[in-house]
Amino acid sequence: MVRLRYTIPNSFTALSLLLGLGSIVTTQVGQLEFAAWLIVWCGLLDTMDGLAARLLKATSSFGAEFDSMADLVSFGVAPAMLVFNAGLQIAGIDLESGQFWVLLTACGVFVLAGAMRLARFNLATDKPRTGWFTGVPITACGGGLVSSMILVLIHHDDIASLLPLHLYLPIIMFVFAILMVSRLRFPKAVIRKSMIVNVFMIANIAGIFVCGILRIFPEYLFSIGLFVLVAGIIAGRISRDD
Repeated sequence: MVRLRYTIPNSFTALSLLLGLGSIVTTQVGQLEFAAWLIVWCGLLDTMDGLAARLLKATSSFGAEFDSMADLVSFGVAPAMLVFNAGLQIAGIDLESGQFWVLLTACGVFVLAGAMRLARFNLATDKPRTGWFTGVPITACGGGLVSSMILVLIHHDDIASLLPLHLYLPIIMFVFAILMVSRLRFPKAVIRKSMIVNVFMIANIAGIFVCGILRIFPEYLFSIGLFVLVAGIIAGRISRDD
């Protein structure tokens, strides 16, 4: 029974890792939309993994390390490959051009920053828990924003064609890399003292699950991801509560 208790959250992590791998493969065969939704599903599984571990009191050192390995694939490598191929297919970046190498470098820096962010997080697992991350988590950058951004560009190709994506995509990846390795305080999704904040958080998590499972309204996913990013950074600057 004890073994089963630990198996449940680790199974969510394993499935997330496999879906992340599936996203990479799907990206490489040109199915960018489905690849992006696979990353969104990885985010849902990551939420369920953490929730199951807390409810079952099944947290472990192995689970923490396994989760980080899965996160690097699902929210680091997979989003980087998605953006790289979006640059080729949507932005029309030519192979071997200067723009190609800039985008490739940006995607590599994103993955490297994500790995460093996860390693730093694991080093802090033995410290007392607080309601704040140090730096923006890779799940928010790769799982929430990158995947939904690509979905919005795919769904609104008329707008995407008007944007200088050959410039925007590398800049966005560099910015996300900086945010992940920064020392910014960023709020965790935990119960807060404010009832309004708790209701808002729970309602939006439910909305994200509905949109993710049904593969609808990527605009909502991107909007709420961008709002949480900006609001979280502001909250980390003005608040000093644990």
